[in-house]
Amino acid sequence: MASAAFEEIVEDFEFLEDWEDRYRYVIEQGKALDPLPDALKVPATKVDGCASQVWLHPVIEGGVFRFEGDSDAMIVKGLIAVLRHLYNGLTTAEVLEVDARAEMTRLGLNDHLSAQRSNGLRAMIERIRLVAAG
Repeated sequence: MASAAFEEIVEDFEFLEDWEDRYRYVIEQGKALDPLPDALKVPATKVDGCASQVWLHPVIEGGVFRFEGDSDAMIVKGLIAVLRHLYNGLTTAEVLEVDARAEMTRLGLNDHLSAQRSNGLRAMIERIRLVAAG
């Protein structure tokens, strides 16, 4: 149950032949994100379990989930962008229905991220699910 924006990423990945091109694509997605204001880079928004610094600032309005995020690592910032495509605009109930691991597997990310990056990705997904669960 992925969003249309995430489906576009899946389609883009299908055209990219090798992992290095996909890796660059993820980094470009991160570069396109607006930086998270320093005022939101606080302990409450920091995600533990990530090797790099990661902040997620979720907002739920009218039952619709959205989040902004930032990281000091380019690939992680790209992963935040991918997760935003996966989750932003869904209802909180829909967020909880998303099988993020399966969706990320469609991109082949699980096979090409270091153990630390995979752990960080899981920590970000857990934070998103926790917020959506209320």
